[in-house]
Amino acid sequence: MTDYSNATDGTKVIHDDPWLEPYKEVIKRRHNQVKNTIQKLEESEGSLLKFSQGYEYFGFNVTKDGVNYREWLPSAHEVYLVGDFNQWNKTSHPLERDNYGRWNIFIPNNSNGECAIPHGSKIKIYLKLANGNFDYRIPAWIKRVEQTKENPVFDGVFWNPSKQYVFKNQSPKKPTELRIYEAHVGMSSELPEISTYTKFKDNVLPMVKELGYNCIQLMAIMEHAYYASFGYQVTNFFAISSRFGTPEELKEMIDTAHGMGLLVFLDVVHSHASKNVLDGLNQLDGSDHHYFHSGGRGTHDVWDSRLFNYGNWEVMRFLLSNLRFYVDEYHFDGFRFDGVTSMIYTHHGLAPACSYDDYFGGAVDEDGLNYLTLANVMLHRLNPSIVTIAEEVTGLATLCRPFSEGGGDFDYRLGMGIPDKWIELVKDTRDENWKMGTIAHMLSNRRYKEKNIAYAESHDQSLVGDKTLAFWLMDKEMYTNMSLMTVETPIIDRGMSLHKMIRLITSSLGGDGYLNFMGNEFGHPEWVDFPREGNNNSLHHARRRWDLYRDPNLRYKQLRDFDIAMNKLEQEFRWLSSNSAYISLKHEDDKIIVYERAGLIFIFNFHPSKSFSDYRIGSGISGKFVNALDSDRQEFGGHVRIGKDNYHYTEDKPWHERQFSLSVYIPSRTCLVLKKVE
Repeated sequence: MTDYSNATDGTKVIHDDPWLEPYKEVIKRRHNQVKNTIQKLEESEGSLLKFSQGYEYFGFNVTKDGVNYREWLPSAHEVYLVGDFNQWNKTSHPLERDNYGRWNIFIPNNSNGECAIPHGSKIKIYLKLANGNFDYRIPAWIKRVEQTKENPVFDGVFWNPSKQYVFKNQSPKKPTELRIYEAHVGMSSELPEISTYTKFKDNVLPMVKELGYNCIQLMAIMEHAYYASFGYQVTNFFAISSRFGTPEELKEMIDTAHGMGLLVFLDVVHSHASKNVLDGLNQLDGSDHHYFHSGGRGTHDVWDSRLFNYGNWEVMRFLLSNLRFYVDEYHFDGFRFDGVTSMIYTHHGLAPACSYDDYFGGAVDEDGLNYLTLANVMLHRLNPSIVTIAEEVTGLATLCRPFSEGGGDFDYRLGMGIPDKWIELVKDTRDENWKMGTIAHMLSNRRYKEKNIAYAESHDQSLVGDKTLAFWLMDKEMYTNMSLMTVETPIIDRGMSLHKMIRLITSSLGGDGYLNFMGNEFGHPEWVDFPREGNNNSLHHARRRWDLYRDPNLRYKQLRDFDIAMNKLEQEFRWLSSNSAYISLKHEDDKIIVYERAGLIFIFNFHPSKSFSDYRIGSGISGKFVNALDSDRQEFGGHVRIGKDNYHYTEDKPWHERQFSLSVYIPSRTCLVLKKVE
């Protein structure tokens, strides 16, 4: 039998999973493909890290003598730089082409030494396209674009402020356990408006800190023409969304977060790009195969967007440099890679892929997988503390193992099946029929040594046509019965109880990190609906009702307080970075789940009506235990049936295959966490 424990050819992953052995040649070939690409980059570009600094060579780069501008446009016949600076003269500033389809021009400073292109002025390129026609385009590497209500097509803007922002704070040390607060700057106001980086800094960052999260994950930062796309139809990859403010204001926001001890991740979209021609990458040089595959392979029919050609040298430079740019320029601490499933399969996840034959078969887009591995290797070489997360639903084996062992080098993958299962249960199954074994399996089923970010509900599930978890549980009664001045109805009682239980069991059993979308911690009602023609361009549902939790007479505050207590307990005992839980009980009739993790004992009673006194549970350790947290406390909207100061002593009585046991009182629809005190 082959010993893979010290393998250096990419097959070390087989040591932990012998079922991978039949696919060792594929694993080895993929590993070597990345190694060979890195070697070619070292030979022709200096190094992988140097290759990722393309933004210092392409686009607009200001020197003491003037402005260098360079663009890759292999199918263009003529290229001219036009803008306010030359009164939009179509021929006065022609670019020169090299043998690789790269066009460039140097524009010297004015005679007074000032930059010839004014800061904030509009700028574009005017080119003779592949078909011979002339048209305007926005430079691919541009760092600022703006649109108006009258003209939704972006204008390129030359961004060169006289005063550059200087960061004051170092990035916090990477925590061993991630508690991620996912946020959208534009919809972060409680008013029906598009919010800003500055308002987010002043109003939302303190809330995130108070809640006990240690990381913010920002959506919709990369510029996108269509606000209602949630930021997933990117037009300009190096430009941050101008509708929220300026680059300097985003930098100040990130700097402030760092000063508060919060990491900041970017939701990066390299899985596809907007089809927009006039203000996006599509047909930039007039061809359909510039940054993208030609024909059908270059189009995602469901998303109605373009798909990158990840095997192209200049496309790799563009995308790798895009990641490096956000680290160097804005000090982002990590990335959540959107749409990884689409990137790594030729069917883009629209066909089943749930077996090793699928993971190592012909449907895998190895150019996409190669690019993602290169991206992770580059980022981790740049800074080992950078965190990368894959939004990948099929569970592709080895994706989150180190590259040196044969993996894709991601740090985490999103546990995408968890929120889907919770919504399925809440929508389709009465909770008295919930299967405890199904819930426990759903939360604990993950690949060995591949870390998982758990979350109870996703931002997608709150979009119009669907509902938040709280709204599925309590629906229209959230309009009439969330006041403490009204009698708590059975629907509100059930919804409040299950909301707390679902969040705690997901955090403590579901993975190695935890994520929450903003507002869901207090049971944000209704849905998200961005302004569009179908709702008369209303912003009413594209905001967060922070006022609901601030009202002491509403029950939302009780859900939020439970979230704070849950995060505080996790911070103290660090279950997210502890070994996986030991599940000792999944009782289908009693609707009880019991497990141990990080020295704590977690007990969940999902039964809608049965409470159990002197309920015996197993424990792997002996001692004196006390209530560390329970969902039935008054401050959390509970019925105060569990004593906060009662002690529980273990007995030398084996139970459920544990060496010791103890008895507890566990009321219906409650959860209890015990900690050892002696």
